[in-house]
Amino acid sequence: MKYCILLFTAALLISCFGTEPQKTGKEGKPMPSFSLLSLDSTTWINSKDFPIGKPTVMFYFSPYCPHCKAQTKQIVQEIDELKNIQFYFISSYSLAEVKAYANEFQLAKYPNVTTALDSASFINDYFEIPGFPYFAIYGKDKKLNKSFLGKLYISQILKAADE
Repeated sequence: MKYCILLFTAALLISCFGTEPQKTGKEGKPMPSFSLLSLDSTTWINSKDFPIGKPTVMFYFSPYCPHCKAQTKQIVQEIDELKNIQFYFISSYSLAEVKAYANEFQLAKYPNVTTALDSASFINDYFEIPGFPYFAIYGKDKKLNKSFLGKLYISQILKAADE
């Protein structure tokens, strides 16, 4: 029993701090078409309307994940360095929980950050997301460069966005 707990703890820690790209089989493929619900609860954002010519980072988070919160804090602190990347903070939790998270970090004040609800869990199902935080980083051509599970350094985000 003690080995099971140790193995589980090790797996959890590895998933939380993994910095190696995840192999999804979707690398180099174009961004799929999907819709997200904006925080105003009436406007739908479709991925086909995401900007071309600017890297896109989809950050899939849980409002209760301490690693997601630490990652968000780091992104906000380094937002000037990340100004040429469009961020989509996406969650499948309730609208109220996602709004509270966005308010906690004042995400609405950053022009290159959009927070939205994945009400159909499309992103989760498409990438088969095993945990939080999860990144899907698309290049300027809207093709998947890399996916990551776990907290990233800003330099990793910048590098993956420029590939």
